[in-house]
Amino acid sequence: MDRPYNLLFLCTGNSARSILAEAMANHLGKGRFHAYSAGSHPRGRVHPVALQILQDAGLPTATLRSKPWDEFATADAPPMDLIITVCDKAAGEACPVWPGHPVTAHWGVEDPAAVAGSPEQVRQAFAHALHLLQHRITLLLALKPEALDRLALETRVREIGASS
Repeated sequence: MDRPYNLLFLCTGNSARSILAEAMANHLGKGRFHAYSAGSHPRGRVHPVALQILQDAGLPTATLRSKPWDEFATADAPPMDLIITVCDKAAGEACPVWPGHPVTAHWGVEDPAAVAGSPEQVRQAFAHALHLLQHRITLLLALKPEALDRLALETRVREIGASS
């Protein structure tokens, strides 16, 4: 492949989990991956605790924004190689038809933005989500997805989503 491997992380609100995944995949992928995120019903803003957790981890946040998944379903959008839903609600929604028919998988992650509790409990929920996504993205990088055929990749990426 003569370009970075394009990943799209989807969630309903595109304010927490998919944003965390986008930032972590771009950081760990170091040019091998170009990650994006989007939502079926984007909130229009990134959750402030998501931004803080990413900044605390030393990850850039300046370009992160909450956006609709329609941006990636157009003919002039970057061609996606792999699309991963990170919330159960988005996984069950009718998705657009993606140009190029990328591999799809589901990596369920509990929504840290839904945690009701002290600021420290909310922060811990975001940190846990980031750690889980970091683990799964590290496993994905080890697969060398650009070298696998479609069926093998889909099987392996779905297995990663079942890991904790």
